[in-house]
Amino acid sequence: MNTFLLLLIGIPIIEIYLFIKLGSQIGAFNTILLIFITAFFGIIYARYEGFNTLKSGMSQMVKNELPVYEIISGAALAFAALLLILPGFATDFLGLLIIFPPTRKLIFKRVSIKKKPINKKQDFINGEFEDIEDENDRKL
Repeated sequence: MNTFLLLLIGIPIIEIYLFIKLGSQIGAFNTILLIFITAFFGIIYARYEGFNTLKSGMSQMVKNELPVYEIISGAALAFAALLLILPGFATDFLGLLIIFPPTRKLIFKRVSIKKKPINKKQDFINGEFEDIEDENDRKL
């Protein structure tokens, strides 16, 4: 819960800071125009990449393989499109990083947890048994 609270407060503070700094350098109108341009082109590119991911996922399903990467990639693209819709330069930068396939793969490699295989091979099952004689078994 603390991480969520920090993000809820920290992201708007960073965005406001960047708006003020960049707005003083290039002007208010250019800053607003830049926000709309990054959102527009980012969403168009996210849509393009989303269709590519969908095509790749369909080809995986035709091969009877589970499209795990494509499912995760599609969710990441939806999140990136949301970040691009939100006004701000930090969220736009993060959204653009997620949209591009090479950086998305790097992010997935960093975030994914790989378990080391256990080399311990067991060919037996430990257990206990009890031999119970039944009256029906004696008659046969």
